[in-house]
Formats: sequence, structure tokens, C-alpha cells
Amino acid sequence: MQPDDGRVVSNFIVQALANDDITIYGDGTQTRAFCFVTDMVEGLLRLMNFSEEKPAPVNLGNPIEVEIGDLAEQIIHLVNSKSKIVFRPLPPDDPTQRCPDITRAKTALGWAPQIPLEDGLKETITYFQRLLAE
Repeated sequence: MQPDDGRVVSNFIVQALANDDITIYGDGTQTRAFCFVTDMVEGLLRLMNFSEEKPAPVNLGNPIEVEIGDLAEQIIHLVNSKSKIVFRPLPPDDPTQRCPDITRAKTALGWAPQIPLEDGLKETITYFQRLLAE
């Protein structure tokens, strides 16, 4: 991940580490589901090694939805940041909800994410602290 990749987690962490305002587009109630990279890699490996006669789509991801405003507050807390949350208009094409249905991943692959959001955020914060210190 790069500090300027435009993704919500990296944006919020970089802003919080700098004590800059955290920018939320919309009112913060839109939801997303976050899956830590090691969980996603494990899911992809299982999918690549899975064979069935009639292949069907398999969603990988985390089925636990998080409101964007709650994510920002959690990152501020974990970083111990002085950042404030500011709101900007929601782009018209931005969905209000994103959450995968991982039923097939659970049944066909025996896979579900294992890393809780807070643990993944802590690792990601540490990663960005090191990256930005270089």
C-alpha cells in the first residue's frame, strides 16, 4: 500500500498520523467491509487450489460491515491522533453499502477471514509509521 493510493484505510491512517483532518465523503454512515491481506491471500490460495465440475463465482472478503465514520474514529483512537473529521459531499457514483456474501467461500473452500479489523488496523498503522519515517 502506498500513502497516496486513494484507499480509505490508507488515507485515514496517513491523515491521522499527521494529525491532519480526516476527510469523509458523505455523512459517514455508508458502509464498507475490510479484509486483511493475509486473509485475502489465504482465500485466493484456497480458490486457486479448488476444483469442481461446475465452477461458480466465489466472493472473498469480510462480511462484517463498518460505517466509514466509525472507521475514522477507530483509526484516530488507535493512532492517538488529534485529527478532526471533516465531511465533504458524497460523489454521486459512490455506493452506500459494500459487503460481500462469502457463503460459497465458507462452504466450498472452508474459508472465512480470521483477522479482526482492529488487529489489521494496528498492523497497517505500524506499516505506515515505518514507511513514512523512511
